[in-house]
Parts: sequence; C-alpha cells; structure tokens
Amino acid sequence: MNSRLVVLAALMWVVTYPSRALPLLAPGIERLAPPVLAYLRLVGPAVLAALAAVNALVVTKSDGSHTLHFGITAAGVLACMFVVAWRRNVFIGLIVAVAVVVLGRAAGVA
Repeated sequence: MNSRLVVLAALMWVVTYPSRALPLLAPGIERLAPPVLAYLRLVGPAVLAALAAVNALVVTKSDGSHTLHFGITAAGVLACMFVVAWRRNVFIGLIVAVAVVVLGRAAGVA
C-alpha cells in the first residue's frame, strides 16, 4: 500500500468533513441562505464525482506518466452521472455504475 494514498485520504477527510458535519453540529442551519445550503448539500457528491472521474479516466504508466483512458469504469462513471442527474438519487446512480462495470467485465469488455 502506498503511504501517499493514506495521506491523501486523510487530507480529503479534513477538507470535506467540516462541510458534511456542519448540519449535525450547527443548530439553526436551515436558516442559512439557500445558495449556502445548496453548496453544503452538493459538496459530497462533487467530491465523489471528482474522485471517481480521476480514478476511472486517468491511467498511470510504469514510467510515472499519466494518460487519459476511456474504459468500462469510465462508462460506469458516466452512467452514474446520468442517472443521478435524471433521478436525483446518488444511491441509484452508484448501483447503476456498479452494474455497468460488473456486466462489462463479465462480458469481457474490460
């Protein structure tokens, strides 16, 4: 396991946890301005989408260089984004993404 990934995960937790915990810790948060509430509500899905896109679209070669790659995982991410935009439900989008990747790998696409 690469220790840099653990440091990155800890950094991501430090950056995103306050905005996710704010509704639990701050009384009266529902009185904030609607744009602020929308921002706080969308931080989690935005971080999830960014992490998924990077992990699905960027491939690291053995020499350390990075290339853009569109494979079955990228198709899963795109399917998830489409379903979330259509149904407004992250959970259903994740189920669709997993199904796309599982079926693609079972069919030998990946």
